[in-house]
Formats: sequence, structure tokens, C-alpha cells
Amino acid sequence: MTIASALYFGDVLHQRLRPRRHRLRYRVFSIFVDLDELPELDRRNRLFSCNRFNLFSFFESDHGAGNNTGLRDWAEAQLARAGISLEGGAIRLLCFPRVLGYVFNPLSIYFCYARDGVLEAVIYEVRNTFGQHHCYLIPVEPRGTRSVHQACAKEFYVSPFNRVAGRYRFSLKPPDDTLAVVINQDDEDGPLLNAWLSGRRMPFSDRALAAAFVRYPLMTLKVIAGIHWEALRLWLKGMRMVRRPEPPVETVTVVKPLGQ
Repeated sequence: MTIASALYFGDVLHQRLRPRRHRLRYRVFSIFVDLDELPELDRRNRLFSCNRFNLFSFFESDHGAGNNTGLRDWAEAQLARAGISLEGGAIRLLCFPRVLGYVFNPLSIYFCYARDGVLEAVIYEVRNTFGQHHCYLIPVEPRGTRSVHQACAKEFYVSPFNRVAGRYRFSLKPPDDTLAVVINQDDEDGPLLNAWLSGRRMPFSDRALAAAFVRYPLMTLKVIAGIHWEALRLWLKGMRMVRRPEPPVETVTVVKPLGQ
């Protein structure tokens, strides 16, 4: 059986442009899992488990509706709201794994493919450090494009230093030998934040997982620690927190394609 799932070793870069310039860069690795392959990944790898503890693990409850069953069913239900049927096509999720039982995913990305292998939609699942999450579901147009460019209004409170205002612009391509995701945030005054996630593909294997643990020890704990450290640095630069509003009533915002 050929496995589409993989690991990506790379970097995440954030750059704030105003009102205080700030830049951070961290080495990270991500898992790219085909949801239909999760049982096989669990069976093949001693260092990885699905819905149970291991050195590395993936819990369906960390995503979607927040339970340990039916993550694909959840994604298909959201796609149906947008009028999209994959007809059995693959759904592949890019995210951080749990490491020794802990994970925090600021952003998880679902790549949703039709049965013929064409990317139909992308779901961006965003989490903040207050235990809240929100998703943006955006159809891919034109169909069959290799370079995806999407945009949506910001609907969800993420950084304590940013208001819920402005727009996100996403640029990416379906992961292959390399990974490249670019996110730009603008508001009424212009560009505000830029973020990049890059990586190099590695096979989903115990050998690669062991290498990831050595190269990125306790990575997911470092992610949340880094978020709070950078927030402190911004506060010391004179940034002040903005009030956190209630999250949107709907967990998923379905975004109409450009031009509709």
C-alpha cells in the first residue's frame, strides 16, 4: 500500500509590520496525514498512534467537532454546506502532532480533494491560546490550479494585540516534495502581519519520526512557550492588549469563491 501521508521538516516565520516591527523564526516539523490512512499509520509505526498515547500521536478530538471519531465525516459535512461533494476523494490534514501527549496547533490546514485528485477546497482551522477555535472553508478556483490564492475576512480573535478586523490572504500549493504556505493579514491601514511555513518532505516512518524527535525535541511545548515569550516581548515594546470578543456563533465560516 502506497502511503500519501508524510512529514515535513522546516521553519515557521512571523513578521509584524506595525505598530511595532517584530520578527520570529522557529524550526518546526509537521505531519501531513490522509485521514483514511490513520489506522494504517497507527499499525505501521511504533512511534506513532492514533487516538492513544505514544511518543507522537494524532487525536481526532484535537480537531473538527472535538471528538475521537468521524473527523472525515465532520469535514465532509462542512464541505456539503458549501455545496461541495468529494465523492470519496482524499482529505489530508497538515498540522503538528502531539509529542508525549501535548500539542497546540495555531493553524491546521485540510486539503480536500475530489475523486479525480483535483483539490476542491481548503479548510483553515485556527486556534488561539484561550481554548477557542474557528475554521474558514474556501473553495479552490479555478479548479485544477497548482498555485492556490484565497482570501477571507478575519472573523476570529487570535493575537491579543490585534483586533478582529481586516482580511487574510492565503497563498499555497498542495504539499509535494516541498511545503510552502504564506499568510498575509491586512487591515484598513494596509499590511499588518506576514507568516510563512516551509518544509521538506520526509517519509512517514519510525526512522523519520525518531529523527524529528532528536532535531525538534518537545517541539509542541516549545510552540506554546514561544507564543507567550513573543507576546511578552511585544508587550515590552509597548504593545497593549485589545479586548477579546465572543467567538463567532458558527464554528466554520464558508467563504464564497472570489467573484461570487
